[in-house]
Amino acid sequence: EKGPDSGLPLPRFVSLAADKVNARTGPGARYPIAWQYQRRHLPVEVTAEYEFWRRIRDHDGTEAWVHKNLTSGRRYGIIEGRVRALHAKPDEMSDILLEAEPGVQAYLRKCPDRIWCQVEIAGTRGWMPRAGLWGLYPGETFD
Repeated sequence: EKGPDSGLPLPRFVSLAADKVNARTGPGARYPIAWQYQRRHLPVEVTAEYEFWRRIRDHDGTEAWVHKNLTSGRRYGIIEGRVRALHAKPDEMSDILLEAEPGVQAYLRKCPDRIWCQVEIAGTRGWMPRAGLWGLYPGETFD
């Protein structure tokens, strides 16, 4: 399915483009602000579009409407479940560069196959199994 206003796939993952993003109850400035996201680059899933507004779902499953200018196509993921190792190469036996706690955001540089993604966490670039990341679809690949 394509979004009626963007022509981009629905659903799709994006990230928040600002430090503060108002989450509204409906698609427009006249709708009340339900809360405010305060985490730039937070990955969210766009589930619907209405003109300049995007309905998003966050990692917790909560949905709200945000203005499209407050989203970015830059892809980020969130570490899920347990502490995850960032490897020097796409190989479980390669050196571990750092270990990331659940909830840490990782910039998704590329996910060239169904197993590994090259990510960047706190300025350190390495490889992580995609199974430990929220913010991409099973089988989705990109460079």
